[in-house]
Amino acid sequence: MKKHYLFSAIVCLFFFVLSTKKSNGQSFKDVDKAPHDIAYYRLNRVTKPLVKVLYGRPKRKGAPVFGNIVPYGKVWRTGANEATEIKFYKEVTFGDVTVAAGTYVLYTIPGKRKWEIILNSKLDVLGAFQYNANFDIARITVNVSKAEALEAFSIAFKSMEAGAEMVLAWDTTRIKVPLLFKEESSIVKR
Repeated sequence: MKKHYLFSAIVCLFFFVLSTKKSNGQSFKDVDKAPHDIAYYRLNRVTKPLVKVLYGRPKRKGAPVFGNIVPYGKVWRTGANEATEIKFYKEVTFGDVTVAAGTYVLYTIPGKRKWEIILNSKLDVLGAFQYNANFDIARITVNVSKAEALEAFSIAFKSMEAGAEMVLAWDTTRIKVPLLFKEESSIVKR
């Protein structure tokens, strides 16, 4: 009986050592340098979201970004890795186009003084490599403003009279994209 327990213990120990040797879990030596983040826009902390943006957050590492890391005049994925996706939980006015609730890819074309902001319906794409203008839903042009340098690309929302501004920020560049929601003007803001 003692031999059986001893044998069982040795076998268990052998398999334990073998399993830890072969599988040390997932290797994290090549962790993504531009992890994904999510930005939500809500009227307040308890309401359902109106907008959700899923995007990669590249870092500038001290280098100038626009006109350098991100060239002017070319379609940009608006972040890193997979193209940035934006989900509207209700109908929204984007520029002069009414956009149905749903998920879209957010592309941009950076310029020194103005940017083009593009909503595109072709989802699950890597970067801007698969950009196809035939799937564009809406396009607007917005002005560039400047602020203190920001190390990582970031997206946030700022409430405004009848909706929100989606703020894209990296390095010293700030872009404000107006989003207007139907029936929202009668709702009290935060």
